[in-house]
Amino acid sequence: EIRKAEDGEESSFLVEGYASTFEPYVLFEEDGIQYKEQILPEAFKDCDMSDVIFCKDHEGTVFARTRNNTLELSIDDRGLFTRTDLSKTASARAMYEEIQAGMYDQMSFAFTVNIDEYDKKTHKRTIKGLKKLYDTSFVGFPANPGTDIGVATRDYFNGVIEAERAERLAKEEAMKEIKARYWAERTQS
Repeated sequence: EIRKAEDGEESSFLVEGYASTFEPYVLFEEDGIQYKEQILPEAFKDCDMSDVIFCKDHEGTVFARTRNNTLELSIDDRGLFTRTDLSKTASARAMYEEIQAGMYDQMSFAFTVNIDEYDKKTHKRTIKGLKKLYDTSFVGFPANPGTDIGVATRDYFNGVIEAERAERLAKEEAMKEIKARYWAERTQS
């Protein structure tokens, strides 16, 4: 969201948005299964947010940061709210123009997890504790398309997907064997 200065001019170069929300979201679909993730509000309780940067697509130029007060972070009922001042450098002002033009309208953030759980039945990862928040970024394609956030955590699910796929295949093979025995016994009788 582009914020106007008090005089109505857009010279303030402020952008606001949510880098995380608390609603569950589908990260991706694999083999017809939707893998979901949810970050709980208490996950931010002990999270180190002492020096967080603001960048584009989690890399490259730093446009703002909490340490110099050009990036403000707060937790509210909806999620992790960001307020970013992009007035300090020419590259930050150029980024503001890209956001204003609608080239980037979604956010993401980079973090490490210290407490989470995975429910095999619902295929949902619940993040209960974050250790460190590294950046908030404007991104072209967030992991969470329904909100202003994307959490790049697909790597977490790679092992989960492999295990669940192997388990499904084992069950299918066991069922084939049971059916084969059943039909063999039936034709012998």
